[in-house]
Amino acid sequence: MTRDELAKAIYEVSHLEGNFTLRSGQTSHEYFDKYLFESQPNILKVIAKHMAMKVPAGTKILAGLEMGGIPITTAISIETGIPVVFVRKKAKEYGTCKLAEGTDFKNKKVCIIEDVVTTGGQILISAEDLKTYGAELANVMCVIERNPEGRKKLTEAGLGLISLFTMEELKKHGIK
Repeated sequence: MTRDELAKAIYEVSHLEGNFTLRSGQTSHEYFDKYLFESQPNILKVIAKHMAMKVPAGTKILAGLEMGGIPITTAISIETGIPVVFVRKKAKEYGTCKLAEGTDFKNKKVCIIEDVVTTGGQILISAEDLKTYGAELANVMCVIERNPEGRKKLTEAGLGLISLFTMEELKKHGIK
């Protein structure tokens, strides 16, 4: 599937219209329901193939953010062979009490994977948490860059953003 065909498939399966409140608190009349494209193996597999080609050189660990980043990260890991860590919004309060589950990432180059970036708020929180535990962070990857504000905030925090699509690119594929 070409990049344009993938954009069209993502748009067709996940673009919704209505009134939506985003994680950032912003409201929108349209929404890309990431779980609708992440739950389709034929689409998720192609997303992973396209994103695998963009993983920054030297990346040793892929970090999937709870919850939408986890399926994408897993699929990219299968495609690239790069191990993963699954990052919680807060450390669990039982068992191992870990913030991040999976392989050891201390002193390793970690790339955060997210599904959609709007303001980058949760990414910034999780990045600081990962750094506290020894991760070396420089890059974030996402499927959809919803708002340039997220890129700006990540850049200000010293993180580069690599997006597969901007929202505008996906919307162009939905125009009949």
